[in-house]
Amino acid sequence: MTSPQPDIQRLSADDIPIMRALLAILGKAFGEMDNYTGAQPDDHYLRRLLSGGQFIALAALARDEVIGGLAAYELQKFEQARSEIYIYDLAVDETWRRRGIATALIDALRAIARERGAWVIYVQADPPDAPAMALYTKLGTREDVCHFDIGV
Repeated sequence: MTSPQPDIQRLSADDIPIMRALLAILGKAFGEMDNYTGAQPDDHYLRRLLSGGQFIALAALARDEVIGGLAAYELQKFEQARSEIYIYDLAVDETWRRRGIATALIDALRAIARERGAWVIYVQADPPDAPAMALYTKLGTREDVCHFDIGV
């Protein structure tokens, strides 16, 4: 028996428990549980984040359990009246991978991007992460860039 395809849900200010479950999925997938769950913001912060205009959170749910999701930001451009969507994090629970869930999450984000008039969605992937590189190569055009962390 095959598992049903999960539902993709855009999170709103009322979805704090789902957002917390998404943080746990991201932490587990990236091997950074303490970073994602050790000092989570309070409900007020998350409610404000989820109700703001720039942050987008999508969760993949199977039988009301979060099994994957993504976090993205809409960046308003200054050189033209348009925006870009940046996928900050995307992960699917290991037991649910290779079933098209990451692609379904990106497709749902594409619809949001079109609705908002964004001209592109972009994401960073590290070459050692072969599954991510394969997914994004399938869906988009690769640009080789360098990423720099500048301390504050």
